Amino acid sequence: METTTPLIMEKTSEKNTAAFTHLSTLSQYIIPFGNYIFPLIIWTNYKDKSEFADHHGKQALNFQLSILLYSLILALIAIPIFVTVFLQNLPIEAVFNDDDFVIRNFNIQANIGILSVGITAVVLFGVLKFVEFFLVIYASIKASNGELYKYPLTIPFIKN
Repeated sequence: METTTPLIMEKTSEKNTAAFTHLSTLSQYIIPFGNYIFPLIIWTNYKDKSEFADHHGKQALNFQLSILLYSLILALIAIPIFVTVFLQNLPIEAVFNDDDFVIRNFNIQANIGILSVGITAVVLFGVLKFVEFFLVIYASIKASNGELYKYPLTIPFIKN
């Protein structure tokens, strides 16, 4: 038996508002923090007027906050690893004598384990952002069709 999201008969304006709420998160590529600001503005203006827009506004904001949390965790893994490996291979005499920074005898075999963890975190961040883009498009299509949509792996910061 196939389970699908129930279709709800909503007005065209409510569907457009819900779809635009999801699409407004893509403003992050132009305006810093636009993925939080614009959905929040739209959601707060329409949450009391439409249950459909309220649902999609909460979903969009919860998804963006979840992506932020996942990104911070990956950054907290990757950045210290790369900084540590760099500092371990930085010649001290270059720091104290103001010489040129030339990394000599960098032993990748001694650092391959920790570097692979850092590289994996960076790759996962790239995959996360790639998947985010397509899930936002998919959610906006579902909203414009009048369907309720719930993003996968989303933490419900704003409860329904």
